[in-house]
Amino acid sequence: MKHTSFIAVEGPIGAGKTTLATMLSAELDFPVMKEIVEENPFLDKFYQNMDDYSFQLEMFFLCNRFKQLEDIAARYIDQGMPVISDYHIYKNLIFGERTLNGTKRDKYREIYHVLTDDLAKPNIILYIRASLETILSRIARRGRPFEDDISPAYLQQLIEDYDAAMAALAEREPSTIILTIDGDAIDFVENEEHFRQIAAQLKELMQ
Repeated sequence: MKHTSFIAVEGPIGAGKTTLATMLSAELDFPVMKEIVEENPFLDKFYQNMDDYSFQLEMFFLCNRFKQLEDIAARYIDQGMPVISDYHIYKNLIFGERTLNGTKRDKYREIYHVLTDDLAKPNIILYIRASLETILSRIARRGRPFEDDISPAYLQQLIEDYDAAMAALAEREPSTIILTIDGDAIDFVENEEHFRQIAAQLKELMQ
């Protein structure tokens, strides 16, 4: 089997990234890295007032993900051991480009590239693509109080941003394999056969 050291699961808010990454971690017996979300002290304030708290929110996420990836690289990737993550660091630019403006966005871009350009990047990405209806249903199902204030318009724009970002990433990093999962048609939580199909596709890509 060809060694695949770093797999990431990506998609918009509510797509099911952490759930799928956790399931695949158990299936493949790979360690899983999960992003810090609810620990972000600016999250509640951001969804109530995006303009005032966007920079603090994005910087907290960027710095924490940078530290996580440094640790994961040292513990696993640099040792030739596989790992699966429920995010790709590129998501910071997806969100930053949407929530930041003017000089704050320019500064954020610079800091992003300084911190991440030499970090290990996933060689396989599982991209969960889903409609607004599906996303809203999954967000409601998990019941995070701070997500009650998320605007459907913001989520729809984020879905479109993700599509554009994955296309850009495929062009910028042609060696990265992106497997797109239809989140509307495939329910890997409730339907075991659907999950088995995803796992089988991933294993084939790793050969």
